[in-house]
Amino acid sequence: MRRSGVPLRTSLFVRLLAASLLVALCSVAATTWVAVTTTTQAISTEQGRSSQADARIYDALIGYSATHTDWGGVQPLVRDLAARTGRAITLTTPARTPLASSEPTMRIRQRPAASVDPLRLDPVLSHESTVGPIDPRAVGPFFLEGEDRDRVRAIVHKITECLAGPRIATEVVPLPTGRYSIRFTGHTSNADELLTAQRTCDFDELKAPVPSEVVPLRQASELASECLNQQGRPSVEIFADFSWHFTGHTKHQENSDRAAQECVYEGRRQQLRPYVSPPVLLFVSDRGHPTTETVRLSSENTVRIAGAAGIVLTVTCAVTILLGSRLVRPLRALITAAQRPADEAARVPVLTKDEIGRVAVAFNDLAERRESLERQRRAMVGDVAHELRTPLTNIRSWLEAAQDGLTPTDQQLLALLLDEAVLLQHIIEDLRDLAAAEAGNLVLHREALSVRHVLEQVAVAHHGAAGPAGVELSIQAADELALHADPVRLRQVIGNLVSNAIRHTPSGGRVVLRSRREGHELILEVIDTGCGIQPADLPHVFDRFWRADKSRNRQTGGSGLGLAITRKLTEAHDGTISVISTPGIGSVFTVRLPWRPCAGSQTS
Repeated sequence: MRRSGVPLRTSLFVRLLAASLLVALCSVAATTWVAVTTTTQAISTEQGRSSQADARIYDALIGYSATHTDWGGVQPLVRDLAARTGRAITLTTPARTPLASSEPTMRIRQRPAASVDPLRLDPVLSHESTVGPIDPRAVGPFFLEGEDRDRVRAIVHKITECLAGPRIATEVVPLPTGRYSIRFTGHTSNADELLTAQRTCDFDELKAPVPSEVVPLRQASELASECLNQQGRPSVEIFADFSWHFTGHTKHQENSDRAAQECVYEGRRQQLRPYVSPPVLLFVSDRGHPTTETVRLSSENTVRIAGAAGIVLTVTCAVTILLGSRLVRPLRALITAAQRPADEAARVPVLTKDEIGRVAVAFNDLAERRESLERQRRAMVGDVAHELRTPLTNIRSWLEAAQDGLTPTDQQLLALLLDEAVLLQHIIEDLRDLAAAEAGNLVLHREALSVRHVLEQVAVAHHGAAGPAGVELSIQAADELALHADPVRLRQVIGNLVSNAIRHTPSGGRVVLRSRREGHELILEVIDTGCGIQPADLPHVFDRFWRADKSRNRQTGGSGLGLAITRKLTEAHDGTISVISTPGIGSVFTVRLPWRPCAGSQTS
């Protein structure tokens, strides 16, 4: 670790080892504590759930919550229930904030015995199968008083008198809402007889709402229907006895539809929620045995657990040292490679397939790209030196010849020197444009322009070179095509391609400038019938200082920067350039630019 120059206290290996040991120690301690406390609490909770006393406590608290909107006065009830059942009772919010407790000093660390909510009854403690998931004592806006209660009582009386005729025994059961339920208590072997009696005595009157129930029932129906409509199902109508049916259906009993029944329950819950107490957690345990009590281990069990913990720590330490050494090994290789001189090839072995292995791959890729860039830099320096040396050598030679009196100083000499100076300036300007384009500093002055007009300008500018070379220069362009682009740079792009095509097209050949639109792209093509490009040379056409003629003869090639600049200018216009060529037949250079309708001019 010291060989890498990293202090021991900050070494990744040491930190990994310390972190692993800490985690292992905490894990063993936490596992032991959780195992003991969880077992004790689970036993206590299960015992509480199965006792009849817990069921009575739950029912009493449900009754309180169904008839009160908050738990502010529940403390006396909790103390009374604790005294009558011999159980320790605590009520808390869902966040376990105490609300009431028979044992004020008791700390809560166990699972709750139940959630006290009259709108969602516990199926074990409340016998939900017989009363439904909503406690009937949660009446809310359905409580009947005065004339409405008398009206319902009269309907029940009329039905029971009707049933007394065929000697059918019944029992009238009062409900918390003020309504009544009629149950058949006698033995009747014929079920059809009961159905006939219900129709004859007009049992459906018990479903009809009294005036004070109309609005609440409509609200409950709307809430339930909203739930069903979200499932793409029809609305429902809820009756006074909380049975229901789909609206538009002829039969009234469709309560076998469980999904629809749940929506009815959910609608009633939303309607009743303001009238009942909010849900709370119920904790129950034996009095005199606090819920925080844990199992007391014997000395033998304590030694056994400590021994197991020691073994776990030893194994963890050994595994961590092994894994840490393997983890740090590739990192050391990376550090050593990174510290080598810049001119040395640095590679590291890829030992793993994890994140460190990916870092090693990325490091090797970076080293490869650095070497490639260095090769390109050296090649470019040599190319630039070669391109500048030729005109400078010519200028110096002519000047030395004139100084020695070997060449007369006349207009012909001045013309030769001017040509070489212009060539030198052309090379320097090309290098400047290429450097600006590659650095992203090239400023485009875009404006709306006619594509055909640009092609015509390029053609006119190159007729002087095409004519003496015996090359026919023509245009195939639609008049209506327009584009937002920098006119000077766009002419430079097309001009470079045309100049290159004329230079490589023999006498009697043709060069065509063509434009068209394909979807959202404007296509500009320069087509020639020249000598073409060999397939092996196509990937290098747009490279800097590349020429098909390796001799760098200026009769067959320019500075070697024209096509490289053309590509950069095309990319600056968010476009692409490509070439297709067949040796002996010709080449097609294609520029693709994004196209959109031009309504005016703009500068960017």
